Amino acid sequence: METRTRKRPALERVVRTADRLFYERGLHETGVDTIAAEADVSKATMYTYFPSKDDLVAEYLRGRSSAWRDVVAERFAAHEGDARSKALLVFDLLGEWFAAGGFNGCPFINAEAESDASSPAHAVNLEHRGWALGLFDGLLAEAGASPKRRDPAALALVMLYDGCMVGAHTRPDLAWAASARVAAAAIFDSAVG
Repeated sequence: METRTRKRPALERVVRTADRLFYERGLHETGVDTIAAEADVSKATMYTYFPSKDDLVAEYLRGRSSAWRDVVAERFAAHEGDARSKALLVFDLLGEWFAAGGFNGCPFINAEAESDASSPAHAVNLEHRGWALGLFDGLLAEAGASPKRRDPAALALVMLYDGCMVGAHTRPDLAWAASARVAAAAIFDSAVG
């Protein structure tokens, strides 16, 4: 028996619209009325898919996380370098994002500033932070860094990664990604020894 999947154009419009508006305007500044109107759906239809705005925010963040992970995975797959060069590639990808236009800060940092620890957004943010930490930790392990050096180095790389995005949002005129790449190389080399 063949399973058929049915497209849900209303759902897709809601998710696309919420993604754009939440990222451009922020979570609190974007009401469900605005999302429903711009997605051309009724609020009742929207609430069929997302029982609360918090659920829609979590979906927005899951989508952003998935998209970024896909970008990183695709670029890693096409990259022939070692673990160190892959870690530095992450900062190159950030630089490309900053230069592409429309950069409005890290969606996870932005959402965390507008959420509390009990929100679904916080849970998604924790998962994404775990992914970022695991990414750098895995690359350090692949390069042969000992656990004693790897743990603080992975945390330092994540702080650099986050700080780079905050800086690029605050002062886009500075070369945040390029500078962060240089610092990341030093952190990575120190950890690997």
